[in-house]
Amino acid sequence: MQIFFPYYRCMAHPCCDIMANLVYSIHMSDCRHTIPKTVLRPELRGLWNGPAWGETPFLGIGCFRPENTSHRPVVRCKMLYDDSHLYGLFLVQDRYVRCIHTGFQAPVYEDSCVELFVQPRSDKGYFNFEFNCGGALLASYVTDPTRIDGRVAKTTPLSPEEGRRVAVYSSLPSIVEPEMEDEVTWLLEFSIPFALLTGYVRSLGKVEGREWRGNLYKCGNRTSHPHWASWSPLSDRNFHAPWDFGALQFAP
Repeated sequence: MQIFFPYYRCMAHPCCDIMANLVYSIHMSDCRHTIPKTVLRPELRGLWNGPAWGETPFLGIGCFRPENTSHRPVVRCKMLYDDSHLYGLFLVQDRYVRCIHTGFQAPVYEDSCVELFVQPRSDKGYFNFEFNCGGALLASYVTDPTRIDGRVAKTTPLSPEEGRRVAVYSSLPSIVEPEMEDEVTWLLEFSIPFALLTGYVRSLGKVEGREWRGNLYKCGNRTSHPHWASWSPLSDRNFHAPWDFGALQFAP
């Protein structure tokens, strides 16, 4: 499957200009995205223009860190929800794609990777869901993102049983090695049950109409062309930065 995106200014996000790689000075809370409610459950087949996803607005993950190499993939993500699940579908126009980690809780950020961080309640911690292009998942609940010797201070990894409750589809094989240097478009789709989150933050209440905080990322730490991109711009090269989260509004 090949989908071509020309270079463009990310109109889904006023902070970023993908062509020029500029980040403008606005308050982080100005970064907002509305998640529509769906009556059609996504099929987890990567159907970007399919029945569930076709009319869904996307957000652009195009705020690149200055530490970046020359590689700037074009990354888009659509999100939906229903009464029981949060759904997401990433579409990535990429190069230098590599994927060697296959196990749950493996360091997938070293591979070609997309990530969702969400904080359902302002008085609680946040979750990080990190997926490499082969579909492997790293996920945890973080209550103190302070860095100590490079590690997050207080984090609880999701158990293997909890990890199995997150459904994942990837359009690429589980292992991509050697690295694919040519342009390739890949998709990563996920489904996260709200009940999984309530085990850590207690009741979520009625999700409809609520505002969560969060950010979305693209990285590839140990590819030949490392890169770090976000939806809401970062004040440092640190994805564990809830102070930089934008607003994710669940449509009524």
